[in-house]
Amino acid sequence: MFYLHHLDISRDTFHTCLPENMKGIEQQYQMLEELVEPTLEVKFPRTPGQKPKPEENPYNAWARCLDIKGSEDGKLRGKTVAIKDNIAVAGVPMTNGSKTFEGYIPEFDATVVTRVLEAGGRILGKAVCEDVCVSANSFTSVSGPVTNPRDHTRTTGGSSSGCAALVSGGVVDLAIGGDQAGSIRVPSSWCGIVGLKPTYGLVPYSGACSIETTIDHLGPMAKTVNDCALLLEVLAGHDGFDSRQREMDIPNYTKLIDDGVNGLKIGFVEEGFANCESDVVNVVKATAGVWQKAGATVEDTSIPMHTYGKPILVTRAFEGSYLQGFVGANIGNKGFYPNSMLEHFKKHVKARPYDLPPTYQSMCLWGEYTKRNYQSKHYGKAQNLT
Repeated sequence: MFYLHHLDISRDTFHTCLPENMKGIEQQYQMLEELVEPTLEVKFPRTPGQKPKPEENPYNAWARCLDIKGSEDGKLRGKTVAIKDNIAVAGVPMTNGSKTFEGYIPEFDATVVTRVLEAGGRILGKAVCEDVCVSANSFTSVSGPVTNPRDHTRTTGGSSSGCAALVSGGVVDLAIGGDQAGSIRVPSSWCGIVGLKPTYGLVPYSGACSIETTIDHLGPMAKTVNDCALLLEVLAGHDGFDSRQREMDIPNYTKLIDDGVNGLKIGFVEEGFANCESDVVNVVKATAGVWQKAGATVEDTSIPMHTYGKPILVTRAFEGSYLQGFVGANIGNKGFYPNSMLEHFKKHVKARPYDLPPTYQSMCLWGEYTKRNYQSKHYGKAQNLT
């Protein structure tokens, strides 16, 4: 069956309605099917690994255990790494924390995976993430809740929940998480580690499962600032596959740490504290003295547009993820299309839509409502305001 707008159209009806001058288009599609498309490289040998045994998974943070050894030398030599389970590792089952990805095995390595291995890192497994990465908590994954190593009675935070727990618990040295609306920063904060959402386009997203192209980020998670900077050095830079990126020079972030903050101006955005609990405000503002002692200037500043940051993000995330992930297929992107990933997800959702988490179902309902009634104009407006 073909789905056009809200009508079910059979193949016979489709061909009957097709204008005569368009009927050659099908042949063009058949010719396209014959071509072999380029894909992302797989440079290092590995096995599919295995699901962890309970004794191997004290925080329920591993989705898959494996052992991929990288180069003999490099910046990450001797470092162990976990990869969030929304990032493709060729030949290794990927769940994206969801029933909708059951049975999917990517045939390519994400760029960040290749870069870690080329730099001498050793990948020990895929880290649990929340169900299709749309939760900031740590209990929605198909594999069950992730435990916070710092306090088993509290949430780990998400959606990079497994990454944060594995680093915080000392199971791995480093992890690569993903962040659209806090999914690196929230679990890093709640588990007492260092996590960075990089500048948009700094780290290639090629080969990772997208939520919405204009808010997708991959970034480093580590126990120390130095290790976080080291991993960023390895991950950052143009890969030629990601349209989010441009050519850029990548500095030695680890050396910049030693430069200190003397002479820097740091602004505390007043609007950012407006709805915070008082203890959070006090803790953050208490750091002013630390910055000043280190030589920085700290001032309160106002950015009125900051107040509208949430509605701009929510509109892009809700409508964009529906239009891109549910209706379309990342249409308009000039970069690499993870076609096998998209095809698996869409076929599963078409057959079993209720396997999607309630949050994503709500996003789809909202996205369809605004598409039907407002022609998605709010999404366009939010993008123009970004």
